[in-house]
Amino acid sequence: MDSSIGCPDGTVISSIRLEGLEHTKPRVVERELLNRVGEPFSAEKFEAEKRRLQDLDLFTEITVSCEQSSNLTYSFKEIFRWIPSPAGKETDRDGLMIGLALANLNVLGEDIRAEVQYRTSTDPFLENNEYAFYVSSPYLFGLPLGWNFEFLRTDSYDDIHGYQDDSWLVDLDLDYEMLPHLSLLGTVAGRVLKDADFLPEFGLGFAFDFRDSKLDTRKGIYYEYMLTHVGLGDDSDCDMSVDKNCKDMGGENYWELLTDARAYWTLSRFVTGATALARYRPGDVKFYDYYYHGGPNTFRGRGGSALGGKEDGADSVRLGVHEVLLTLEERFVLMERHAASVMGVNFFYGVQLVAGFDGSLLWDSGRPGWDDYEGAVYGGLHLVIPALDRIRFEVGYRPDRGEPAFYFGLFDKVTSSRWRSR
Repeated sequence: MDSSIGCPDGTVISSIRLEGLEHTKPRVVERELLNRVGEPFSAEKFEAEKRRLQDLDLFTEITVSCEQSSNLTYSFKEIFRWIPSPAGKETDRDGLMIGLALANLNVLGEDIRAEVQYRTSTDPFLENNEYAFYVSSPYLFGLPLGWNFEFLRTDSYDDIHGYQDDSWLVDLDLDYEMLPHLSLLGTVAGRVLKDADFLPEFGLGFAFDFRDSKLDTRKGIYYEYMLTHVGLGDDSDCDMSVDKNCKDMGGENYWELLTDARAYWTLSRFVTGATALARYRPGDVKFYDYYYHGGPNTFRGRGGSALGGKEDGADSVRLGVHEVLLTLEERFVLMERHAASVMGVNFFYGVQLVAGFDGSLLWDSGRPGWDDYEGAVYGGLHLVIPALDRIRFEVGYRPDRGEPAFYFGLFDKVTSSRWRSR
């Protein structure tokens, strides 16, 4: 449907009016607009600014109309702000975690998202616990400086790596749009892990972003490079050969070289996506930070639940210092994004069918070989929704495993692969 009917291209805009902003400040919208007063109206610009506004995850509907030929009116229907709701996530280590959350998607009307969560494992129930606080925004005091702050408290037995993850994590990520399509990236974090040394992180990088949309991308490319240093080395006074109560897991001292490349192309309702995530970590990496591949966030050919109900649990077989994750995915847009309202709560939803291929490389040192590689095919259904981006129901199949496995995931895999739990 053409949302700009009644606004012919080339009409010189005499005024712009914003309608329906009950909780959002006008400047949040105005900084995303491409059509300007005194310039000819462009339907192509409107489609681009509409995608930018949808990326804010604040509106279920965005339309434009013309009054008296040249007076432009943008109309908005806002998504719910407060979300007291069940909380959940799917991790390759802990499986499905459930709990409670309280989120505000638009604090002070400034497009600041804040959320507190408590989550616990379903198997074993109540034994692995996580407490989290998140706050983020794409702007800081009007500057195009995106920021994301995270506080995470974890008390969970890691049966893949074989240790008790009793830890505290504070993390701040920054994204400064220096030029159109070019951002400078920074990260600083500190982790306190019981029986290990303090683990600080500092990183710098850059990203080229030519995607049409950050959420539910249909076309364009994204390339990111990050260089991060983790740890200060092992300076613990704990000596296990002398003290039987000592459980020293040591400190770390390594660099991480990260490359994240994504490309998308659309033909009619078919969206083709190819992504590659590579992380190479020279230096001293301890066992508790080895990568694991298996599950909806990494490799949909290991882990998961067999269709007959048999569990194929995560194990320590696929652990490594360095990783490469490859995905080639075809999406068919079965239902485009639709606005809806239930009992005064506004939201949107869309449905996509997916099929694809996952490749996994995981190794400890030197160059990877074929013994370090695994491949799998998968298919399923994605439900596109606010806040979580999408809910994924997928079935994966690895030829050497011999039977399909079911996977449930939240967010797009390219997001959860980057920020999955350690």
